Amino acid sequence: MNQLNLFIELTRLKKPIGFMLLFWPCAWGLTIAFDFTNNLDNYFFYLFLFLLGSILMRSAGCIVNDISDKEFDKKVSRTKNRPIAAGKISIRLALVYTAMLCLLALLVLVNFNIYTILLALGSMPLAFTYPLMKRFTYWPQLFLGITFNYGLILGWVAVKNNLDIIPIVFYLGAIFWTLGYDTIYGYQDLKDDEIIGVKSTSIKFKKNPNLFLIICYLIFMLSILTVGIYMKFSYFFYFFLSVPIFHLFFYQIKKFRLNDTDNCLKIFKSNNFFGFLIFINILIGKLFNV
Repeated sequence: MNQLNLFIELTRLKKPIGFMLLFWPCAWGLTIAFDFTNNLDNYFFYLFLFLLGSILMRSAGCIVNDISDKEFDKKVSRTKNRPIAAGKISIRLALVYTAMLCLLALLVLVNFNIYTILLALGSMPLAFTYPLMKRFTYWPQLFLGITFNYGLILGWVAVKNNLDIIPIVFYLGAIFWTLGYDTIYGYQDLKDDEIIGVKSTSIKFKKNPNLFLIICYLIFMLSILTVGIYMKFSYFFYFFLSVPIFHLFFYQIKKFRLNDTDNCLKIFKSNNFFGFLIFINILIGKLFNV
């Protein structure tokens, strides 16, 4: 039981926000591509596969991140008790866990078409090199956005078996959504990160974070509006889009407090609800067009 608890702690399974933020772009891409006049069983089956894949790959990514950041984590109050940093789990065992999780993710992946499989395998280097970026650039959150939203492309391709301008525009916009929420997340460790020398957009834009967040979220909302126009969504889509817009600009940005770590974490976690709002909005846009 002790080893099981350490595994759960290592993979953050008790903190679903991580794999849900990975899952929502998959669900968005799948939903904008799916023809709802066809068999809905396929839709829910794919949705389940993407959720399972998100859990497995996020868990593997957490382990790789903790191996890479072992020495940094020891110096940060929020992360010093993580199993690898605290010496509760060896690097060797952690690598075994990573291999097992990746193998299970591969078993999930083979249920998709060959195009989806190849694109997913091509994203693996992104997933496992992201933790290194904070050593070299102030934009590690940008690399996280590129990685975390890749599922949006996969969701589209899983249904259409081809690539189109629509998921690409949505994907590029979603990168800025991640860039915004992970910058907020980074303010929890601002003081420790500055001391140990790691880089982030949280540090780069600490003098005027609100302006940076506004720009990021505006780009994302422009991308989803563009998708709605391309997809010829009904007026209901644009009407209900006011709800996630309100959430971003009148909750997240207005309530954001740079020096309040609890506030930063709360706002970061609210992006799970935001992802759900966008998902519902896309469903409205699709179903009213059927």
